[in-house]
Amino acid sequence: MIRATINMPKLQTTSLSLPKLPIRVMEELDFRSSGYIVTQTDKHSNSPININLPTRNDTNISDPIVMAKLYAIMEAVADRVEMHKNIGEQRNNWNSLLLTSVNTITLTAATMAATGMMLIMNKIQPSQLAEEQRNAARLFKQLHGQIQTTIQIGTPTMADVKEFMDKVLALDKAFPLPLLGAMLEKFPSAVEPAVWWPQHPQRQGKGLPGRTEKNGWNGELEDEMREIVRVLKRKDRADYLRLGEKSLKINKVLAISGPLLTGLAAVGSVFVGSPSHGAWATVLGCVAGALASVVNTFEHGGQVGMVFEMYRSNAGFFGLMEESIESNLKEGDVERRENGELFEMKVALQLGRSLSELKDLAAASSRKGNAIEEFASKLF
Repeated sequence: MIRATINMPKLQTTSLSLPKLPIRVMEELDFRSSGYIVTQTDKHSNSPININLPTRNDTNISDPIVMAKLYAIMEAVADRVEMHKNIGEQRNNWNSLLLTSVNTITLTAATMAATGMMLIMNKIQPSQLAEEQRNAARLFKQLHGQIQTTIQIGTPTMADVKEFMDKVLALDKAFPLPLLGAMLEKFPSAVEPAVWWPQHPQRQGKGLPGRTEKNGWNGELEDEMREIVRVLKRKDRADYLRLGEKSLKINKVLAISGPLLTGLAAVGSVFVGSPSHGAWATVLGCVAGALASVVNTFEHGGQVGMVFEMYRSNAGFFGLMEESIESNLKEGDVERRENGELFEMKVALQLGRSLSELKDLAAASSRKGNAIEEFASKLF
């Protein structure tokens, strides 16, 4: 508070009319962790005193119950990150230790034990298990960041709480921690993209306050997004599904060949020293055992299961992008969509492109159609 004392001669009380000074008020958006704050400043004032009048709408104050629930979900997500990270490291160690052990046992002619261990390894696919946990840890970290962003710059509601709860449960289902009873099928009959997001989520308005007309959307941007979806479906997702099918077929052949070869080596070792079959039994045992070690090394040392899971996960990533774009385009009320400018930037970042490159890709897809050779993603 500024106090000033002015000594003036006493005058007779008269009615004075003072002219009104023109004051232009400029609104500046001050980005704070609690949201957007409008600051009013006198633009033409020469006074050394800067008068700021921060105002805030009471409707922007978040419900403490909602905030408490979001913090609880965020803590659970942070815990999930550490759980999946630790288990991923553990299962990666399984892959290295079991691979070394099986090869050592096979080469020392203990083929029956090697066959049993190899069957277990091929069933659980340790390298694939480790990749699942790495993906889960990354996605839970991403979700943790989304919750933090919502708390810091948004006005969370119960709809946000439900949305994040659904996402946590969907991730738990997509990447289960236990092996018995809940483990993902390692040799599915058909390759499907990984799905780690809630199906048919309820959309809510995510437009930015004070933004451009139509919430940043126009016909050109909608056409651009439609072309991006076409490229993702025709090129990126289809290519990763194709690669996933190839890696799955290779893994199936290796998973059958390894135990079969160790079984043959075991049969050969039984007849070693036999007067009538000793020669061929020795050759069979040595050759089959050596080939079994090669197959096992290629399958688990080369981490073919991890490669399959990576392709499946990448296909799921593009599927999620397609679903996100299509859900925005299907929403008739543009004010209920995510802000168009922000959404376009997110799509460009996810594909490793600049905004101009994204527009060029959409234009090329519109001209060439199915003949386009370029992939949408430049990241992988």
